[in-house]
Amino acid sequence: MPADPRPATPRPATSLVRRARKIDRVLAETYPDAHCELDFENPFQLLVATVLSAQTTDRRVNAITPALFTAFPDAAALAAADRTAVEEIIRPTGFFRAKTESIMGLSAALVERFDGEVPARLPDLVSLPGVGRKTANVVLGNAFGVPGITVDTHFARLVRRWGWVDEATAKDPVKTEHAVGALFPKRDWTMLCQRVIWHGRRRCHARTPACGACPVAHWCPSYGIGPTDPEIAEALVTTQGPA
Repeated sequence: MPADPRPATPRPATSLVRRARKIDRVLAETYPDAHCELDFENPFQLLVATVLSAQTTDRRVNAITPALFTAFPDAAALAAADRTAVEEIIRPTGFFRAKTESIMGLSAALVERFDGEVPARLPDLVSLPGVGRKTANVVLGNAFGVPGITVDTHFARLVRRWGWVDEATAKDPVKTEHAVGALFPKRDWTMLCQRVIWHGRRRCHARTPACGACPVAHWCPSYGIGPTDPEIAEALVTTQGPA
């Protein structure tokens, strides 16, 4: 059996595990409808949409993917597409030339190496052009039901604020992934990420978190970095974040 390539993760303190799981339970009650906010119908669509979501919002990606997938419904079609046509469709997502390179490149790799199908293994996914661990874990968790920790900007910010990871670990997404994964049963990883991301988009904002209207304030060591007055904080809460 090959050695586990993951970095060694120290066993977390029992008190940290209990506090982290309590926060997750409260988030589950607060956001029972939490889910991936990218629209998709199959693994290929989710893979492409996730690559396109870099440096933009899920909402903006959702606005252009219907046209993209109508024109290029599968990996073979996108791999053989006219580059200019793809660029024009995805232009609103920003960095459209680089993103066109990535989604056409990953489509070509899918055709050449995986018979046009999106693989359901992390090593295979990260071997595709433009696909890193974050993208791979989004696809695995939401398209294939394979648990994974997705360390996006919201997730990284909140687990640092909650003290689930220290400052050194927080600087490394892979170390953050494994440190947080050690706090929870593997079966809970995907939904944990959805709830944390929803909370980050709706209440625990980067600049001014709604501390006074936060359901997990009691267990948050960073409580008070945003307004604690309930009325002021409630005005900061959004029903839909900058998805």
